[in-house]
Amino acid sequence: MKNIRLRDFPRYIRTTNPNDVLFNFTKDEAQDSLEATAIVVHTFEDLEGPVLDAMSDILPPVYSIGPLSLMCQQVLDESLKAIVSSLWKDDSTCFEWLEKRVPGSVIYVSFGSAAMITRQQLVEFAWGLANSGHDFLWVIRPDFVRGDSATLPEDFLSEVSERGLLISWCPQEKVLKHPSIGGFLTHCGWNAIMESISLGVPLICWPCFGDQQTNCKYACNEWGIGLEISNDVNREEVERVIKELLGGEKGVETRRMAQKWKERALSATESDGKSFLSLERVIEEVLL
Repeated sequence: MKNIRLRDFPRYIRTTNPNDVLFNFTKDEAQDSLEATAIVVHTFEDLEGPVLDAMSDILPPVYSIGPLSLMCQQVLDESLKAIVSSLWKDDSTCFEWLEKRVPGSVIYVSFGSAAMITRQQLVEFAWGLANSGHDFLWVIRPDFVRGDSATLPEDFLSEVSERGLLISWCPQEKVLKHPSIGGFLTHCGWNAIMESISLGVPLICWPCFGDQQTNCKYACNEWGIGLEISNDVNREEVERVIKELLGGEKGVETRRMAQKWKERALSATESDGKSFLSLERVIEEVLL
């Protein structure tokens, strides 16, 4: 992993506690993978070639079959379209609001189905979004704030009433496809990363836990598709990074790289692409 830093590893990998549950679970699963028939990974070769090569040197056959969101578009059976991976009930009312926005002008904000934040972090993100002057669509789950309700200050709600929409959940991939979306403020969960790459949406990254620190490092420093917000979030930094992504020089380059990786992801999942052929090999060599 080129230029990897200690801060880029999950916290439970950096632990000094020999009894850490997540560390030991990960260690045991990695050891057990040596006995597997095959390793199937949700990525694509162009994106993580060196890591896939390193895995292939020590593991059973490794098959990269992503991005899955693009692979699913190859499925012709309409009855399978109803199968979704969302853990929450979607609210599609946001699309009427999105239709009224200028193309590329909206920041979509979601921290996935499991990440939680503090009340203070919620307020800092809120005022950063408000002070940026840009439109935003913000997913706030009922359990989003740790130990508290996800209520926002009344003066914030008044300030953004014309340019902000708050919802409890939404069909994320469909939202990211919408032409009004100009960027995605995310916790850097892998599904979010892969969906963004598939659709060419640049990122604002604020990793919370697990693999998200590593994903953020690659998105921002290796693939060039994201700008990072520091762990100690404050409204001034949120405002600055949003303005940079949607109107600054770094934003121009980040959007260019996002389109570049979108093209590579599309190429990987075409009928003669590396991921498509890799999935065929999983079926023929492993499952049959």
